[in-house]
Amino acid sequence: MKARAFDYRRVASVAEALDAYAACEGEARFLAGGQSLLPALNLRLDAPDLLIDIGRIEALRGITLEGAQLRIGALTRHAETLASELIAAHAPLLTQAAAYMAHPAIRNLGTMGGSLALSDPASELPACMRALGAELEITGRDGTRRVAADDFFLDLFENVIEPGAMLTAVRVPLPAPGTRMRFEEIARRRGDYALVGLAAHLVVTGATVESARLALCSVGPTPMRAPKAEAALVGRPLDAAAIADATAALADDLAPDEDEGFSAAARMQLARVLLGRVLSALMTREHGEMAA
Repeated sequence: MKARAFDYRRVASVAEALDAYAACEGEARFLAGGQSLLPALNLRLDAPDLLIDIGRIEALRGITLEGAQLRIGALTRHAETLASELIAAHAPLLTQAAAYMAHPAIRNLGTMGGSLALSDPASELPACMRALGAELEITGRDGTRRVAADDFFLDLFENVIEPGAMLTAVRVPLPAPGTRMRFEEIARRRGDYALVGLAAHLVVTGATVESARLALCSVGPTPMRAPKAEAALVGRPLDAAAIADATAALADDLAPDEDEGFSAAARMQLARVLLGRVLSALMTREHGEMAA
């Protein structure tokens, strides 16, 4: 199949993009890397009247330190996330996750903002944002606001971005001393969508877990936090007993849907296995603890 006919406009600024959207009398879409939008157009799952190409807006690029946050522009490509020294130093969870994203050809074009705006619950970045406690910058004609990642994702492929607004950047808090983070996923083949993925972010002081943020992908309509499992870790040493309690508590956090070819029970079992694997790796400093 081929996409339905549409108008195309390339813009040079965020303001121009927002004005173009507002002026469109039909449906408009912002085009960044196009790795999800273009297949949807060709399959006629989406049929906008106007495509607004934002791929050359320089203001949407860049990875910078701003105070106590790492700011990542929405047009940052997955390959740039994988290669960035700043991200590796301050948010290695994203570096680890980027290595699992599809294949090099897609990583060279796909963008962080595009992935988050799509809000596919099987994608790696949405879970990472929840685990990191990130904020997402949303810009509309009335200004820019920041939304916590925990409040950003609403339902399957749905988020809080209003029609005509766009995601312009992500802000990740700089890690506290004792932070440990790790991303892993289980897939049928490398590059396939994850059957289950886990982004883990812990702060360990001495031997005690002070805080835990666990976010999973492919187990619900949005990236899912695991508050019961998190609570099972906090206030105690990260040892075999704590890990066993956390994996047992995961049953109270998740209720995966049945899937054609893969049962909810099997997905739940993989989530337990993955949680145990990731937490066991984080027991030692070599697997992710940030420098104080």
